[in-house]
This record gives sequence, C-alpha cells and structure tokens, in this order.
Amino acid sequence: MAEGDQLRFKRVLLKVSGEALMGDNQFGIDPGTVDRIANEIRAVTDLGGEVCLVIGGGNIFRGISGAAAGLERGTADYMGMLATVMNALAMQGGLERIGVPTRVQSAIPMATICEPFIRRRAIRHMEKGRVVIFAAGTGSPYFTTDTAAALRATEMNCDGIFKGTQVNGVYSADPKQEPDAERYDTLTYMDVLSRDLRVMDASAISLARENNIPILVFSIHNPDTFAQVVKGEGTFTIISDHP
Repeated sequence: MAEGDQLRFKRVLLKVSGEALMGDNQFGIDPGTVDRIANEIRAVTDLGGEVCLVIGGGNIFRGISGAAAGLERGTADYMGMLATVMNALAMQGGLERIGVPTRVQSAIPMATICEPFIRRRAIRHMEKGRVVIFAAGTGSPYFTTDTAAALRATEMNCDGIFKGTQVNGVYSADPKQEPDAERYDTLTYMDVLSRDLRVMDASAISLARENNIPILVFSIHNPDTFAQVVKGEGTFTIISDHP
C-alpha cells in the first residue's frame, strides 16, 4: 500500500489546547509532553499525511481570565495570542528534534522569530511535507483559538479538524465529574450547538459546518491515537452533517 493510501484524511489540522502541554505541571510547558505530541504528529507525516497545527495558550495566559481580572479584553486577548506563539515555538523545537521540518506562521507579524501567515505559502509548505504551526489565533481579539483552527482548516482545504482533548471523545457532561455521562460516537453540528456540548465554541462549529469540514475529537494523551484516528480507526467522536 502506497504512503497516504491508508489514510482516511490526507490533509488535517490538529487543534491542541495549551493545557495539554503542561503535562503534570500546574502551568507552563513540559518538554516531555511536547516531545510525545511531536512523535504523534510524526507518525501521521510518516504515513504521508499533511499536518498543520493550532495550539492554545491557556497554559501560559488566558485572555478571558485576564479580562476577568481587570485587564481590558482586547489587551488580554493579545496577551493570550503571544502565549500561543511561545507554545508554537516550543512545538516547532520538539518536531525538529525528531527530524520533522516545521514552519511557524503567526497572524501577528513577528519577522524575527517566525513567518507571517500567508495562505499560499502555508499550503506550499504542507505540500512539501512540512508541518505548519499557526500561531497568534486569528490575529484579532474576541476570537478563540478554536475559531482560529476552523478558519485555518478552511483556508488550507483540510479534510478534517482533529481536536486533541483530555478525554476520548465527546460526552454529554464532563466524565471526570459525572462518571455516568454518555459518550457519543457521532454527532451533527446542530447536535453540538443545540445541546450546548462545548466541544468548540459556536463560531468554530458554524464555520466548520458552512465548509463541510468534519471535526474529530479524541484523546491526545493516548499513545498513537492521532495516527489511528487519521486512518479512521481507534476511539473518537466525529461531528459532521450526517450522524
């Protein structure tokens, strides 16, 4: 079987929360966790997949929390965007340590440390087998990194958005707090919105729906799961137009 033939999704966007990079720490970046996620990504590129990535910044600074603490919301959101750049550079380092060529593109120009976001250049990087990490969200305040992930996936013509979370799919409630919570294998976009399941924010779900991009939710903490889900295997919840 040729490389890529075993993949159900050829070009994918992986969305990871900033908290996923903390490992067992209370804040910041855990190098071991970064390396583990980097290996998950390499497993997909080794199969011939094209991968781009959006990472949140909540392990360093959350704009909404900053606004609640008294900062002006726009300023707080820009601070959160800078946190995502730090996470993107850390992930770039982890990927390049294991031989995966990577580019960071920021929605806020920072020419000294990374490329500006240029859609056609990002697509070309992916075609050449490079992982592209999109940093600084959408570049505008009042939008989450979930919305940035849906936007970049649309711009890159991705086959799917892969949301790596703390649990192995979408549940009716937080399974860590409610052990009897129901787990879903399939959902429609409208199911997510009408049931307020909070997988991603409403604008991200709506953008994915408008462009018919499925969202696959899986556990980023289970080894080898990312590659399995890209092949259409393993445990995950898929959100699409059809249940």
